[in-house]
Amino acid sequence: MSKRKSAWRLWAKALGQKDGRDDREADTVARIRTFIFVSYMVTNVAIVANAVRHWDDVKTVPPLAECQQPLL
Repeated sequence: MSKRKSAWRLWAKALGQKDGRDDREADTVARIRTFIFVSYMVTNVAIVANAVRHWDDVKTVPPLAECQQPLL
């Protein structure tokens, strides 16, 4: 068995129990599971990137004394 097929076999087993009537159907199920996994990862990276980007984005309000101007 080639190295590529061996890696795919291990990845498919890592995704979960082998489902399907034959190897071709099991590979299709593994591809769908891989797509779902990748979409979860992309979503999580986007959420974390957004949180990091806006980590300290709070605008500070100056104290009230500095905002008031004297009346003339």
